[in-house]
Amino acid sequence: MTHHSHISAKDVMVPADVPKQMADEYTKNYLKVTHNTSNLMLFAGDQKIEHLNDDFYGKIKVGDKEVNIPIDDADPEHLFRIASKARIGVFATQLGLIAKYGQSYKELPYLIKLNSKSHLVKTAQKDPLSNAMWAVEQVVKFKKESGLSIMGIGYTVYVGSEFESEMMKEAAQAAFHAHQNGMLAVFWMYPRGKSVPDEKDPHIIAGAAGVGACLGADFVKVNYPKPKEGKAAEAFKEAVLAAGKMTKVITAGGGSKGIRDFLQETWEQINISGCCGNATGRNIHQKQLDEAVRMANAISAITLDNKSVDDAVKVYEG
Repeated sequence: MTHHSHISAKDVMVPADVPKQMADEYTKNYLKVTHNTSNLMLFAGDQKIEHLNDDFYGKIKVGDKEVNIPIDDADPEHLFRIASKARIGVFATQLGLIAKYGQSYKELPYLIKLNSKSHLVKTAQKDPLSNAMWAVEQVVKFKKESGLSIMGIGYTVYVGSEFESEMMKEAAQAAFHAHQNGMLAVFWMYPRGKSVPDEKDPHIIAGAAGVGACLGADFVKVNYPKPKEGKAAEAFKEAVLAAGKMTKVITAGGGSKGIRDFLQETWEQINISGCCGNATGRNIHQKQLDEAVRMANAISAITLDNKSVDDAVKVYEG
């Protein structure tokens, strides 16, 4: 079950909440971020709020080894530098950061993440709630005035949090308003809260993907499941089915892994599970610029060009 065929404007399924006069704009944005495929390679740059400085400075574990994060990554502009040199679908980060650096990177395709929260308040203390910091109307105004290529909006919903209804309402409104303006909606759908026994349960992840479809998402970003038995790639098919053909599923990259392991997993997610891409942050930006760009291009080789893992490794190795 693979999704690698090249598509044209007539193949894009425009949602009915996109007004007739905005259908061309929506189609143009969809084709641009997917590079005329049905797949999305999203470069995730929203972690400066989500994970504070843990992802950008100090030591991290990669497999069994402790390694230093390159000093490149301490500078927020590192994200923009990578995005401008690599082959990506869209670069997702907060409006404030885009407002600061966007003038120097006008050519980038942007997705504005509307809500974010830090990881300091743990679920044991309080169920997660992440409210929108910007309204879609402000994004539209910013897009017009800045002249930047803003393709869509992103929003995280914590399904299973006691505050889920608040986030679902904001997400649904954001999808509707984005579509009204010809922009895409990408939702981060994460089961989280005291009532969620296992965030990586394939069945709960599939449920979250289905919720994203009901809220109007064009793409839902979910975590790759960890089934109690059997292969993750098989278990993940449930989420792809749950989202349906109109809402595409992409996977979160997670913490830094070995290069071949990460690319192998990415290949399986697309070619076995049938998902439509990935949203990768740490596995790209926790590297020096040149290596980060090669890693992003290796992921794109699999996601956009249907390349094998061996071919993608060659791209990474330059």
